[in-house]
Amino acid sequence: MKHKLLILILILLLIPVWGAFSGQEQPSDKSSELERLDNTVFNNTRRPGAVFSHDDHNEKAGLDDCAVCHHVYEKGILVADESSEDSPCSECHALVPASDNRFSLSVAFHKRCRDCHFESGIGPTLCGECHIKE
Repeated sequence: MKHKLLILILILLLIPVWGAFSGQEQPSDKSSELERLDNTVFNNTRRPGAVFSHDDHNEKAGLDDCAVCHHVYEKGILVADESSEDSPCSECHALVPASDNRFSLSVAFHKRCRDCHFESGIGPTLCGECHIKE
């Protein structure tokens, strides 16, 4: 009986050590680098704002041009060499679709991120992979 108890205690003590050295990053390891997209403009959210490391994302995706994600359109035409990085997405995208063919804010977020992940075959595509609870 003492032998089984000793083995159980040993296993319970080794689980955290194994997790630390398994090569998998623990969620708390990079929490200081992670950024959460601001979703406070939404009245009723089902999930928290998406979480990602901006610099790591751009480096892995090979993105040097901020306008790839932070685009600017005028009269439905993409404006080259312009970036909206200093403006919230909700400045152009309303909660409901606009009559001028702009996507709603929710659709704009998902189209910009998920479509790129699907097209490139890299990156998260499931809800819980981006919308991580705190």
